[in-house]
Amino acid sequence: MSPLVSCQDVARTYGRGASAVVAVHGVTCALRQGDRVALMGPSGSGKTTLLHLLAGLDRPTAGTIAWPGLDERPRGQVGVIFQGPSLLPPLDVAENVALPLLIAGCAEGEARRRALAALAAVGVEGLAAQLPEELSGGQAQRVAVARVLAGSPRLIIADEPTGQLDSARAHQVVDLLTEVAGRLDAALLVATHDPVVAGRLPTHWEMRDGALREDVPWSS
Repeated sequence: MSPLVSCQDVARTYGRGASAVVAVHGVTCALRQGDRVALMGPSGSGKTTLLHLLAGLDRPTAGTIAWPGLDERPRGQVGVIFQGPSLLPPLDVAENVALPLLIAGCAEGEARRRALAALAAVGVEGLAAQLPEELSGGQAQRVAVARVLAGSPRLIIADEPTGQLDSARAHQVVDLLTEVAGRLDAALLVATHDPVVAGRLPTHWEMRDGALREDVPWSS
């Protein structure tokens, strides 16, 4: 199967001269449709930088990131979940889920229909009219997953999505991400410090000092 997205000798450096910081370097990897990957590594190892590069939120200073057949990352094809759910306080849950669809040009009625369907799919349709401040951490992350599901991306990237949750809720969120990726037949890349969370995914990558090692042997 051809790669969904690939990196070839990618590097990202911040700053210049003596103060320059090399966040990632020499990264070559590929994600394919259906992949389920845990990205491990200590804080400061380059995990978040790599995720941002793959998501199109940052650009490499060297190397290439390619979506085969396309000149650049296809709009709307990457769904990103951050450690905090990043919900906008003035909007209710349904409006938060629908917002990316509206920004992408979806009609208001269709955006709301898809938002409500996504909330139902992750089991929180009853929260549609609530504000983010009224949600628990686990509920808020489920809403964030619903927001990704509504957009039907080909790649789901999650940066420490369970970092603020207890073990039981963390496992639920990872299992939910896997389920949603399966619904969409999407690739899933999850950065995590938690070895138990990583153990729930079949493939393991490791970042160390900005370098990536793929297919890391794993035992939980």
